[in-house]
Amino acid sequence: MAALASISQLPFLRALGAAAQPSASPGFRFVDVTTSSGIQFQHNSGSFGGKFLPETLGSGCAFLDYDRDGWQDIILINGMDWPGHKQRHSTLRLYRNNRNGTFTDVTSRAGLDVEMYGMGVAVGDYDNDGFPDILITCVGQNRLFHNTGKGTFLDVTNASGLGKRSAFSTSALWFDYDRDGLLDLFVCNYVKWSPEHDVFCSLDGKHKSYCTPEAYRGETCWLFRNRGNGTFEDVTASSGIFDSSSKSLGVAMLDDNADGWPDLLVANDTQPNKLYRNQRNGTFKDAAVEVGLAFSSEGKARAGMGVDIADFTNSGSSGVAITNFDNEMTGLYELSGKVYEDVAAQAGVGLASKNSLGFGCAFLDANLDGWLDLAVANGHIDETVRNIRGNVGYAQPPLLFLNNGNGKFRDVAAELGGGFDQPKVGRGLAYADFDRDGDLDLLLTTNNGAAYLYRNDQLAGNRSIRFRLVGTKSNRDAIGATVRITSGELTQSRMVKSGSSYLSQSELPVTFGLEKHDRVERVVIAWPSGRTEEFTNLAAGRSYECTEGKGISPQSGY
Repeated sequence: MAALASISQLPFLRALGAAAQPSASPGFRFVDVTTSSGIQFQHNSGSFGGKFLPETLGSGCAFLDYDRDGWQDIILINGMDWPGHKQRHSTLRLYRNNRNGTFTDVTSRAGLDVEMYGMGVAVGDYDNDGFPDILITCVGQNRLFHNTGKGTFLDVTNASGLGKRSAFSTSALWFDYDRDGLLDLFVCNYVKWSPEHDVFCSLDGKHKSYCTPEAYRGETCWLFRNRGNGTFEDVTASSGIFDSSSKSLGVAMLDDNADGWPDLLVANDTQPNKLYRNQRNGTFKDAAVEVGLAFSSEGKARAGMGVDIADFTNSGSSGVAITNFDNEMTGLYELSGKVYEDVAAQAGVGLASKNSLGFGCAFLDANLDGWLDLAVANGHIDETVRNIRGNVGYAQPPLLFLNNGNGKFRDVAAELGGGFDQPKVGRGLAYADFDRDGDLDLLLTTNNGAAYLYRNDQLAGNRSIRFRLVGTKSNRDAIGATVRITSGELTQSRMVKSGSSYLSQSELPVTFGLEKHDRVERVVIAWPSGRTEEFTNLAAGRSYECTEGKGISPQSGY
């Protein structure tokens, strides 16, 4: 392993000064409210014994406010039976938030009772009408559903220009790469695979097993530019994104060089990760090698699955988490000058994640102490793995790394209750404040199994503040906006973003933990349009709606 800098050399400690000290208790607990909330979901991988590659990857989830009532709803993506092996009808599920801790399944009435082999989901208001639209990535044809604003969705895949493309798509996100106020679409594709071209792989030469990605050729990701008339133009080749060697599973947006233009980080499986840096002229350039994100610290391409990006050091610079295969560790990268350094080992994330196969991951301030923590969903790809490696199981416990504020993380999953640390074949992961009590709850999907909703109950009395942004010149969702707050001696930042994690998407409103502070002295919002607005002296314990160029207004409670 390459030499790693000591903790005393980490850049954020120089900016930090006196750091928060770890407490004996996590300060919060998770309560499994899946059943009591009315969520009844069973993922269908389609497995029938044929060991088809997509069966290993699971599906994602998202929080979205599809009816614009201020409460986060839930969408769970599903697979289906393979042709010739039809046994059941399985579709995605849309759950409307009843505003009382329960949800109602509105899939059929919303027009989403459609079978597809779904993988991932990206939510964004691509036509700026105020209602979020849904892109479902699939094995085969991806699907775009337009929100009518009347509680229903219309399949506009063909009308939008996204039709007639068959691939093995995975994660996706909406972002405004050309800053014209319209959301464009980025789609990850994994490998060239179809049932007709399935490769026979075997561990013993007799019985079929799931292939590793090396058995298949890679596939390029896609970039679609929003024309503003409900249609999209495929600009994959002209934008510099085209790369048929990639085997992409996760994608997250960032502003890598702080120039105000959105960049993309793509997690690749057994291929180098990609950092597509926006050249501000409609093109991108891969800078992953030069900034240290392409390979592990040993110079090897790892099995990148999920990815998230956030300022977990409160230094003003974004850090990166990338989940990998078991025995590879989750990568935790911090910006040191112009290069990212994997600090997972000394931060306490490396060893704790080494025997896990990570998928979904998300930075969130779970205990509202002002420092972003890291949640990871784990699970292996094959139920026979224990026969091969006795210390690794198929179902694996999720991890919740609490950020101590001093460069160290500790896994507190076993201390959170609610069965959170029970082994699961975890895949998708997303967060939202679904009950509007000011803290962030977790949604986790499993492969060929149930979905889990965990309510966050605060125990330490920490406070928070939330912001929902509405763009006017910028895209209406304000995706790409950065909110920076100062409360006491701590300055924190969050980006409004689509995508991230693995096949999933968290809520668009941003939440800041304030510990015991009752005020935020200063809030600065940098909009995608280039406009900057500043607000002062805001009360904690509230949610604020910020409309670009029109000021800020407190909402009742959270």
